[in-house]
Amino acid sequence: MLAAARKDLLLERLRRDGRIVAKEIALELGLSEDSIRRDLRELDAAGLAVRVYGGALPASPAVADYASRTAVAPESKRLVAATAVALIEPGATVILDGGTTALAMVDALPTTLECTIITHSPTIASRLLEHAAEVFLIGGRLFKHSAVACGAAAVEAAGLISADLFFLGVTGVHPEAGLTTGDADEAAMKRTLASRAAETYVLASAEKIGAASRYPVVPLDAVAGIITDGERGGGTLGDLAAAGIPLIAAGSPVS
Repeated sequence: MLAAARKDLLLERLRRDGRIVAKEIALELGLSEDSIRRDLRELDAAGLAVRVYGGALPASPAVADYASRTAVAPESKRLVAATAVALIEPGATVILDGGTTALAMVDALPTTLECTIITHSPTIASRLLEHAAEVFLIGGRLFKHSAVACGAAAVEAAGLISADLFFLGVTGVHPEAGLTTGDADEAAMKRTLASRAAETYVLASAEKIGAASRYPVVPLDAVAGIITDGERGGGTLGDLAAAGIPLIAAGSPVS
């Protein structure tokens, strides 16, 4: 089997099964594990898969540049955002992550709601100019890919705040890889923000479910819930539910 055909087969298995075990597929195809691992390395380098110990996981489509992500699953993000906003009570202090789903939260947030919003995203902060909410902007090195502040200065500033809720954006939600994102500094910033909030909720539009990126953020069992419009039942969400991870259905009333 030619290398191109092998890679197509590996990508199909990733879509179908949600993971690849190099040893198993090498045995099935009658190839060496080294050949499969080489293919997986090349798929990883191309951004089409994420290598893990023993195999690979599907790569998240949410690692594209910021402008491109605004066009990805807008209705899914709108549903997730509306459900997240319903969790915010008047007077609450809320940390908003950067990203396009958090931006959709601002669009869903009533302009008259009196609360405090802390964010490291200048895009989010500027979108709140006409809202009654008090806004605090964390500064630092601008990570242009996600339009957020990261780095040592941002992490230090974040360590001085506290909040009731943190709405966390990730690029992947996977039962094995956990909650992941595509940049190490951004992952560190997200961990710091999560540590400063009483409860963390994950904003997980459907395209992020079952996908993974290279850098872990926080463990799945460290969050109060995952807000998603992904289909219930089997697959990734079934595995998460079986593991006791709280799932909140986007578009449904929040109790």
